Amino acid sequence: MSNPSKISIRNLNFYYRDKQAIKNLNLDIPANKIFALFGPAGSGTTTFLRALTRLSDLDPSARIEGEILLDGKNIYDADVSVTDLRRKIGIVFEEPTALPMSIFDNVAYGLRISGINDMKILKGKVEEALRLTTLWEEVKDRLSLPALRLSGGQQQRLCIARTLAMSPEVIVLDRPTAALDPISSLKIEDTLESLKSQFTIIIVPHSIQQAGRISDRAGFMLMGDLIEAGPTAELFTNPKDQKTSDYITGRFG
Repeated sequence: MSNPSKISIRNLNFYYRDKQAIKNLNLDIPANKIFALFGPAGSGTTTFLRALTRLSDLDPSARIEGEILLDGKNIYDADVSVTDLRRKIGIVFEEPTALPMSIFDNVAYGLRISGINDMKILKGKVEEALRLTTLWEEVKDRLSLPALRLSGGQQQRLCIARTLAMSPEVIVLDRPTAALDPISSLKIEDTLESLKSQFTIIIVPHSIQQAGRISDRAGFMLMGDLIEAGPTAELFTNPKDQKTSDYITGRFG
């Protein structure tokens, strides 16, 4: 039995002034799976993530048409709180964005901003988030040390932990391993694999190979068009569109 759609996108068009970055995109993303959206630079993948998290609201030149439904509710409806939405859909960026404060305070940052100051609750949430990212054993004895002393890979897992501490439903990641070495990248991939039973994960991967390794479903975008999407194994072994085949096999891009 297939998982119900956590996110459904209907006739999505996205513009930066007169330039159309996403063209009539329709897509269903099931709950508790890893969905990878890949394509060459300028294909619209990062714009798609910005639309999902409403970061595009910060750009006055951006304009959106169509619907993005989270559990059946359009996230662009007038009665939707952007603050609440960003608690439900957490984002992790390409470069680790550890804050200049302690490891503990990094993970607790969003919780404190949302009004949680009870130290017992904070400690529990911080430990839980660090355990989920397999970082707890590495840092549990130095939570008061500056987070910027951690390695790049540890800082990226810390950023994921900071997102998880807010108890999101969906985690969105934009090339989260692009700045990392292969061993750190593998740890992030293992972390994401272990998290999908509790969260819906959407990733723009660092490479096609990464998409093939970690995703359950995948989509290929080119010049703002979603060329095709489906189960990863199917997309990689028997793509329906020649453009997908050419990109996966390295004939272009």
